[in-house]
Amino acid sequence: MDFLLMNHGGDITTYRDLYDGELVDFSSNINPLGPPEGLYDELKNNFNSLTIYPDIQYRTLKSNIGKYLNCDCSNIVVGNGAVEVINNFIQLFDRVVTFVPCFSEYEKRGKVLKKEICKIPLSPDFTIDIDSVKRNLKKGDILILGNPNNPTGLRIEEDKLKLIYDIVNLKESFLLLDEAFFEFCPKDYDSIKMFKDKDYDRIAIIRAATKFFALPGIRLGYACTSNKMAREYEKVELPWSINSLADCSGRYIFGCEEYIEKSKNYIQGERQYMTKALMKIKFINLYPTQSNYILIKSRKFNENFLFYYFLKRGILIRKCSSFDGLDDKHIRLAIKNRKNNERVIKIFKELENVEENMS
Repeated sequence: MDFLLMNHGGDITTYRDLYDGELVDFSSNINPLGPPEGLYDELKNNFNSLTIYPDIQYRTLKSNIGKYLNCDCSNIVVGNGAVEVINNFIQLFDRVVTFVPCFSEYEKRGKVLKKEICKIPLSPDFTIDIDSVKRNLKKGDILILGNPNNPTGLRIEEDKLKLIYDIVNLKESFLLLDEAFFEFCPKDYDSIKMFKDKDYDRIAIIRAATKFFALPGIRLGYACTSNKMAREYEKVELPWSINSLADCSGRYIFGCEEYIEKSKNYIQGERQYMTKALMKIKFINLYPTQSNYILIKSRKFNENFLFYYFLKRGILIRKCSSFDGLDDKHIRLAIKNRKNNERVIKIFKELENVEENMS
């Protein structure tokens, strides 16, 4: 089997047999605290719901999401994970515009739907150039931006985001903000609150249960958008795309306030610990991050050498050459619990004494 290509993180099944023990998945950016306490009991208590169809309009689920996001439930749309939400929005537009490197599914969904794709390189510091937005955006486009971006971990500055939104309005296009990692970020601004007085005209803001609530197997994505766009979205969405257990989870997790606050503080602390420790490793460049993952460039080893070196020690990392704009010197690491973060730091320290090997 060819293990050279790695298009997504979280594919632990592919690599499990290459390590004689339990692999810790640093390629998957999931909350290390796991799902909210009590969720498993809630799912068991509602297991009989599998024998009936869920509410096709997901009224209670959307109401809970609306309360969590502090927006009206009529502004909420849902999907079978954030990728399906992205897919449904792309269906409504003529051309997909992205800045690279970014999450590969923006382009992939566009190609599957036979949309024209426009890829714009990010600046060398991985920020968005406003002039590039002005030059490339056209009427009928959907501009998809990660906020924070994956794999770079950077959020769009608040003032810059407002400028981008103004350009989108001027060009009569649409802004899709992928904020799947929003809850891990510093509390400097909330885009849902920011655009509330605009009634979310020409914008949709995606969030998901996958990353922050540690529920990748549930598949629950959602977005806040205008009433008008929500009705257009509903025309292309599949019926019953949220299964009963995902619906049940969504009706439970958004009220877990203690868990939410604890998770935010935990990731902030571990992010500070990891970045401080990794900055001392001499052969890597560490990119600034505001999320729960860190992009790294190695000046000594390529991604395949690092991948197998970590794999032999029970750690699965994310190779990044599959991202447009990155090469085989880049890897990405999730932020996990302290015990496993220390394991990764220890391996990097070992590598400082390993001879350079680019094979």
